[in-house]
Amino acid sequence: MTISAPANQSCYHCGLEVPQHGDFSLVIQGIRRAMCCPGCAAVAATIFENGLQSFYKFRSAPSVQVGENNHSAAQKNPYSDWDLEEIQRDFVSQMDQGLLSVRLYIGNITCAACTWLIEQHLGKLPGIDRIAINGTTSRGEIIWTAGTIRLSQILRAIKQIGYDASPMSHGSTQSPETDESRTLLLRLGVAGLAMMQTGMVAIALYAGSFQGMQDEWQNLLRLVSVLFVTPVVFYSAQPFFTSAWRNLKMRHLVMDVPVALAIALAYGASLWATLRGGGEVYFDSITMFSFFLLLGRFTEQRLRDKNLLLLNRGTLLPPVATQVFHQEDFSESKADMQVPIKMLSAGDFIRVNAGQIIPCDGIIEQGTSQVSEALLTGESKPLTKQAGQTVYGGTVNGANPLLIKVSATGETTCLSSIVKLAERAALDKPQWAMLADRIAGYFIATLLLITTAVAIYWWLHEPDRALWITLSVLVVTCPCALSLATPTALTVASNILRARGFLINRMHVLEALAAVDHVVFDKTGTLTEGDLKLVSVDTRGASAAISKQQIVAWAASLERGSQHPIAIALQNNDLRENTMAVTAEDQQFITGSGVSGKIGSETFYLGSPAWVRDMAGLKGRTLNHSENLHSQCIEVALARSGEWLGTLCFSDQLRPTAVEAVNQLRERGLKVSLLSGDPSPGAAQIIEPLGLNEYQLSLQPQQKFAAVRDLQQRGKRVLMVGDGINDVPVLQTADVSVALGQASDLSQIHADVTLLSGDLRALPEAIVTATQTRRIIKQNILWAIGYNLVALPLAAAGYVPPWAAAIGMSGSSLLVMLNALRLASGAKLK
Repeated sequence: MTISAPANQSCYHCGLEVPQHGDFSLVIQGIRRAMCCPGCAAVAATIFENGLQSFYKFRSAPSVQVGENNHSAAQKNPYSDWDLEEIQRDFVSQMDQGLLSVRLYIGNITCAACTWLIEQHLGKLPGIDRIAINGTTSRGEIIWTAGTIRLSQILRAIKQIGYDASPMSHGSTQSPETDESRTLLLRLGVAGLAMMQTGMVAIALYAGSFQGMQDEWQNLLRLVSVLFVTPVVFYSAQPFFTSAWRNLKMRHLVMDVPVALAIALAYGASLWATLRGGGEVYFDSITMFSFFLLLGRFTEQRLRDKNLLLLNRGTLLPPVATQVFHQEDFSESKADMQVPIKMLSAGDFIRVNAGQIIPCDGIIEQGTSQVSEALLTGESKPLTKQAGQTVYGGTVNGANPLLIKVSATGETTCLSSIVKLAERAALDKPQWAMLADRIAGYFIATLLLITTAVAIYWWLHEPDRALWITLSVLVVTCPCALSLATPTALTVASNILRARGFLINRMHVLEALAAVDHVVFDKTGTLTEGDLKLVSVDTRGASAAISKQQIVAWAASLERGSQHPIAIALQNNDLRENTMAVTAEDQQFITGSGVSGKIGSETFYLGSPAWVRDMAGLKGRTLNHSENLHSQCIEVALARSGEWLGTLCFSDQLRPTAVEAVNQLRERGLKVSLLSGDPSPGAAQIIEPLGLNEYQLSLQPQQKFAAVRDLQQRGKRVLMVGDGINDVPVLQTADVSVALGQASDLSQIHADVTLLSGDLRALPEAIVTATQTRRIIKQNILWAIGYNLVALPLAAAGYVPPWAAAIGMSGSSLLVMLNALRLASGAKLK
């Protein structure tokens, strides 16, 4: 039997008024629920069909409307302007499969449980694909399906549970946390002034109790204390009450619950004693532990702001650039114009003078200069850049003016990609962090039970001491330090490594790096420079009418569009300058083998000699290696159906830091091996200085994959280092994967880490930092648990007054954060 809903009922899903005409109601659990539009009806049905009906039970406010909003509904959502395309252009990023992404600054986050609450609340909204919140930096990323839910609805949903969210753009120079820091400082100031005033009154009351002060004067002094402490309770301590209340409504325990309970109990009991004209008052204790709690939180906020500054130190690009309209002479002229960088687009020309920050990515058209790329790579030594080379936004032009053709601005620049990867990594939660969060949740529940037992015991034995002992137990054991132990250390370590060009894309890296015992390298572009040069072309066996220049032109055409080191060497080779350009069609890149394509009506093959021979139908042909057999040569063959055209020989060399890095890894007790797809006879000679006992050459990608899997099955924790181009399968299967790649390819690299600097010594340094981070986290967790195990019995026994409990709790949290900051000075390779 279906029960009809009463007339004029608000929408069951969003709470808006149901229109008089149009019946969108839905039968849910035998009750007809009124809906204002088809969208709300569809979403409500989906929620119940998927067993998520607890969403309606625990929500603190009605959901956002999903259907088309009418004018009145739009006015009820203060975030409606964020749905305008013109505004979203600078804040919302397009992703694959119709997904949209926005980065947010979220205020009022006080602990790890706050991040859980936001993620759980947003996760119940339709269309949300991924939510990741970092409580340490107050940053978050929301990914949702376009057309299913709007940005304004997401922001409103966050506001409904008591948090303020502000979208962030790449070019933001205003720090959203500034207002929050100022408000917190003001609350701290009010609490500090009240603490001093109530302290003076308390001295008079204590002295009067020993010297027989008259009751009238005692009552007057207590009333004066009420005037000072009331603003502390209702203003300074407001964040504790707000956080506790919103989390209790969601049936979740956070550290602010015992703090708010302690302040409320102390204030209520003291006010009652004052109005009755007798009994103990705790006004001085209230102001003191409120002040010290706020002082600890303010210090945490400052440290958090410092971490944010480190994370975003490169996002402060110049707001304007000098646009050049006459490229023939790019020296200063009256025709040049200062324009906002937002107005620049690909193809525009800009002039960057010596000492200026390059505002966007581009290609140097004229000029030669020294450019510092320390922001991107961590390498402080400037690089010489000349016409035809790429420069990146955020780097510094050090010597001479440059004329630059813009290729990317804003969110599409290399710098923006780096910041996005760094922030996305910071939003991930490794097992360490999740373990600390779980411990903190159970600890608060246990604490409340113990506090209740302590209160009952003292009420039965010494009622006069029961209240302040209960307050001390609530405050002294608040698990702030436990919740801060892991995220603080992870954030500091990530910032340290990023400054060295070791860009972490996924936060589990720090956890996994500390356990690595086997390092596997690729060769070309990893242990070697990867900056190959064509040293010879062997045309033996080819028609005499085919020149070396023609062979190079065909090979370059086949490789066009690839970022493989061989393709880059072909594109930059001088042998093809005077040759007419040819175009290859139907290119098919075979990972680890080569590329095929049509030039004119014929199919050409370029790649390893054995593969080319088989594909071109020359299986009976004997391979003639080039004249550079013993010169560390990498050979690439070119053929077309039934005809061998020639062999191209490329040279490569070890990276300057390869030998030192491998030796440092060995010194740390790690096994080092090499898996390479290079089939050339000279490959073994190139790696000879490394002294590797375990190496395999001429491997296909699936063979590399199988080799790493075999190591893992033998119990090894594998760190794989590749070039991020041909090694995707093996990079994805390793416990930790590091890709060396050009900064412009960042968005295409799917490894756990991108080594921007190319300095392989960053690998052992990163392992040292990860090991120290694990040790710091263990120290922090042990300290937080040990402190509570010691402080709880003392407080329960009546040896810790409330103000001392507040100092102990705040001091414990600060000690954890300062211990994490030791990583900045201690994570150096010894």
